Amino acid sequence: MTDTTPTLWFVCGSQHLYGDESLEQVAANAGSVAAALDAADAMPLRVRYRGLLTTAEEIRNVCLAANGDPDCAGLILWMHTFSPAKMWIGGLSRLHKPFCHLHTQFTRDLPWASIDMDFMNLHQAAHGDREAGYLHTRMRLARKVVVGHWSDPDVHARLAAWARAAHAWHDLQGARFARFGDNMRGVAVTEGDKVAAEMRFGFTVDGYGVGDLVARIDAVPDGDVDDVLSQYDDSFDLAPELRAGGERRSALRYGARLEAGIRAFLVEGGFKGFTTTFEDLHGLEQLPGLAVQRLMVDGYGFGAEGDWKTAALLRACKVMGRGLPQGTSFMEDYTYDLSADGQQVLGSHMLEVCPSIAAARPRLEIHPLGIGGKADPLRLVFDAKTGPAINVSLIDLGGHFRLVLNEVDSVDHPALPRLPVARAVWTCRPDFTTACSAWIYAGGAHHSAFSLDLTTEHVEDFAAIAGVELVVIDGDTTLRTLRRDLRLGELTALLGDGLRGR
Repeated sequence: MTDTTPTLWFVCGSQHLYGDESLEQVAANAGSVAAALDAADAMPLRVRYRGLLTTAEEIRNVCLAANGDPDCAGLILWMHTFSPAKMWIGGLSRLHKPFCHLHTQFTRDLPWASIDMDFMNLHQAAHGDREAGYLHTRMRLARKVVVGHWSDPDVHARLAAWARAAHAWHDLQGARFARFGDNMRGVAVTEGDKVAAEMRFGFTVDGYGVGDLVARIDAVPDGDVDDVLSQYDDSFDLAPELRAGGERRSALRYGARLEAGIRAFLVEGGFKGFTTTFEDLHGLEQLPGLAVQRLMVDGYGFGAEGDWKTAALLRACKVMGRGLPQGTSFMEDYTYDLSADGQQVLGSHMLEVCPSIAAARPRLEIHPLGIGGKADPLRLVFDAKTGPAINVSLIDLGGHFRLVLNEVDSVDHPALPRLPVARAVWTCRPDFTTACSAWIYAGGAHHSAFSLDLTTEHVEDFAAIAGVELVVIDGDTTLRTLRRDLRLGELTALLGDGLRGR
C-alpha cells in the first residue's frame, strides 16, 4: 500500500506592540523551535514553520490554507509573546484541522542578573499562551496542551504522540473500507451506523459481493502467485506438508492466490481496510486467514465477521504506530485462565492475528476449521511479544460512538502445542475482576485492536481530535468511579451533540 506522509504546520503568534526589531527576533526564534522539532528523533512527521502571525487576517488565511492543503495533518500553535486572542477567533472558528497548543519559552534558563523589560516583553509566553488557552476553552475547541521547554525529550514525546494521532485522523479522511459480504448473522456489536461513522470519522464503508472478490482472485497471474509463494518460503517456517513438493503445497499455492487477489482488489479500489465473514464464502476455496495476517502487517485495517468499526480502528492504530517496533493486531478476548494465582486472558482468533506482534519467526501451518464449510485454511502460528500493551474497542451506542481502552500487560505463558492459532496472553490493569467488569459495563466489544506500540496517550489524543468519548480502564480504575463516568459520558454526548453530531 502506498501512503503519503503528511506534515505539521508550526505557527507562532505575536502582535505589533513591541516593534519590528522584536518581531524579527520572535520570527527567528520561532523558526529555530520549528526546526528543532522537525529534527527531533521522536517526531514521526515533518514540522514546517509557517510563519509569525500578528493580525486577524494573517491568522484566518493560514487556517484556511491549512484546511485546503491535503498535506497538512494539523497545526502546532505557540504564542511567543502576548498575542491578543480575539484576533484568532475568525481563523480558529474556520479551522478544520486538529491543533496542539505548545506552551513553551524560547529560553530555558532565566539570565537573572541581566533581565530587563526588553527581555520580559520578548519572552512572555507565560501569559501569552494563557490568553490563547482561555480563548480555546471559550470556543470549546478540542486540542492537546503540551508544556515544557521545546528541547526537552519529554516534550518531544508528548508532541509525537499527538502527531501520531493527527496522522491517523488525517489518514481516515476520505478513507475507504471494503466489506466482503455482510456481518455475522445475529451479532449485535458488529452492527453500526455507517452514515454516522462517516460524519464523525470521515471514512466510508462500501459493501461488495464475495463474487466480485472471487473474480479478482481468479484473475491473478500465475507469476504473481509464484512471487507470493516465494515470500512465504523465505519468511516463515513452513510445516513439512506445505514445503515445495509437500502433499499440501497446492493449498498453500491457493492461499498465495487468495492474498494476491485480495491485495489487488484493495489496491485498485484505494481501500485502507476490509472485513470478511465465514458465513459468506461462496466461490472461495478457503476462509482467508494467512492473507489477512499478511495484509495487516502492511498496515491494512481488518475486522472479522463484517466488523467494519474494528477494521477502521485497527487502521488508525496501525497509522499511529507506524515505524514503532512492537506491533498492533486485530484481537479477540477468547478465553480465560481463572486460576487463583493469576487470572489471565488468552486472546486469539480463528486465524486472523497480525504477525507484527510475533515474538519469534512464525510457523506457517494448515489445519481443519470447524466453521465456514470450506477447505482447511492456512494460518501463521506464533506467541505474541511480552510487555505493556493496550486493548481498545470502538462501539456504536446509537446516540454516540465510544472508545473503550484497557491497559494490559502481555505475558509469557505455558506452551500451547495443540492450539494451532496465533495468540497473546495478558493480565489486566488494575486487576482481572475490575477490568473485565469495567469493560462489560462500558459495552466494550469482543473484537479489539491490541497494540504493544501504542499507549493510552495516543488514543486519548485521537479521541479528542475525533470528538469521541474515551473510557480508560487502567491501574487507577474503580468500578464506582467508572460507572459514574459512564453516566456522565452519556449525558455529555446528549448535550454536546444531540442528534446532529453523533
